Amino acid sequence: MKNHMTYKGYAARIEFDVEDRIFFGRLTGIRDIVTFHGETVDALEAAFKEAVDDYLSTCAKLGNDPNKPYSGKLTLRIPPSVHAVIATAAETSGKSLNKWVADILDQATHQH
Repeated sequence: MKNHMTYKGYAARIEFDVEDRIFFGRLTGIRDIVTFHGETVDALEAAFKEAVDDYLSTCAKLGNDPNKPYSGKLTLRIPPSVHAVIATAAETSGKSLNKWVADILDQATHQH
């Protein structure tokens, strides 16, 4: 089951409130708090897109830069023994260490 949505580079985590019988979501990966809700999947999707558009519009009107989703740069601290193993795996596969790790992380995030 997919519990997230993306639009214009922004992502949101989706949940369902059993008591109120609504779907609700919040943009992830940014510091600002942007939420939305809907009673159906279609209404939720429309509310999500409207929330992103409103967020970007409000930032523009206020002259503020909107929080951007993650840059794509990630610094990790791992044990040297793990570093050596993954560097060898990357070299064996004919990929750079960066490309090998990015491919592995991409595969891991798409298994759900």
